[in-house]
Amino acid sequence: MATVDAAQAAESGARPAWGGAFGRLWGAAVLSSFGDALRTAALPLLAASLTDEPLLIVSVTACGYLPWLLFGLLGGAVADRVDQRRAMWTVDAVRAVLVGGFALAVALGHASIALLICLAFALTTLQTLFDNAATALLPALVDRAALGGANARLMTGQRIAGGLLGGPAVPLLLAVGVAAPFAADAVTFLVAAALVASLRTAGPERAPRPSGSTLRGEIGEGLRVLGRDRALRALCAATALCNVGMGAHIAALVVLVTGWLGAGPGGYAAAMAAYTVGSLAGGAVNGWVVARLGRVRAVLVAGVVQVGALVVMGSVRELGALVGAMAVFGVMGMVWNVNTTTLMQERSPEGMLGRVSAAFRTLAVAGAPVGAVLGGVVAGAWGLNTPALLAAGFFVLSVAALGFGRGR
Repeated sequence: MATVDAAQAAESGARPAWGGAFGRLWGAAVLSSFGDALRTAALPLLAASLTDEPLLIVSVTACGYLPWLLFGLLGGAVADRVDQRRAMWTVDAVRAVLVGGFALAVALGHASIALLICLAFALTTLQTLFDNAATALLPALVDRAALGGANARLMTGQRIAGGLLGGPAVPLLLAVGVAAPFAADAVTFLVAAALVASLRTAGPERAPRPSGSTLRGEIGEGLRVLGRDRALRALCAATALCNVGMGAHIAALVVLVTGWLGAGPGGYAAAMAAYTVGSLAGGAVNGWVVARLGRVRAVLVAGVVQVGALVVMGSVRELGALVGAMAVFGVMGMVWNVNTTTLMQERSPEGMLGRVSAAFRTLAVAGAPVGAVLGGVVAGAWGLNTPALLAAGFFVLSVAALGFGRGR
């Protein structure tokens, strides 16, 4: 990773072109994020209108995570086998049909908790292939020097569409009808599928598979590559530890703000808004940061600053301090995400990026619920501010893991 670090000095001058393949992929990703935000916000509301049983309502959300644990590695192996462009538009077309059919069922009054759970599970199962294929395809669409900028633009666009636009649009659509958010989501899937299908850029080159190769064997091969490569192993470990900390912090943030600070729902809304705005700012300044520090040092600095922000949130009993710390946390979180993803793409062996990406995402999804449970336990045992301090501890471990792999 030290050799990659030196190559980033010119990053500020390398930008992916908006026209052509990258622009279409960006448009597809942003549209999908907007539709996902509509569906993610509307599903729990619909579930709550169908039942007052908390376990059933939570099950709808939980089934949106479970496929990553069951099929995440499989999705990465399939993404390395197939034409990634074709896989992406096919998956989006299938998701458009599923969500469109669900919207029709809701409009006709046939919605049920079982149907909601099946929809959430099916959509996320398909997403395991789509997301891994998209990560593997991106390096074939932009120059290597522009890869960091491309990731920054993708993540920033997705945050704007999902964080700023999608949520506020849900009440407007619900005023039209309870099925409207799902119908709009189906349309975004169709348009995204058309954009990806229009790409004319070939996917990355891959060597022919050995005779008798199986998906199980290819998954094992990808895990062995991670185990042997010190830098990739460090990135995966850092990702897992970071997401345990994030799970603990985000799950307990509402009680930290409303209980420990006594700031009420308005304070919680201000904290989340500060985090979103900080994330957008992080996407804007990422190129400048990398050009001056190098990619690896930018990630390490981002991790250290996030530790400081979490300590402030868990120890300073003032809403203003928490809002400021959340904004800084958002800036550095975006710098962390963009550059760890780019390092993973640069470091992964040719033809194996889908499997490496799958391992990262599977660890991320697994870490968040573990952290949420830990955050709830320590909040009940030692105080509502302690999950933020617990998260700071996991971020320290994450930075240490990255530092261990930096020499490679």
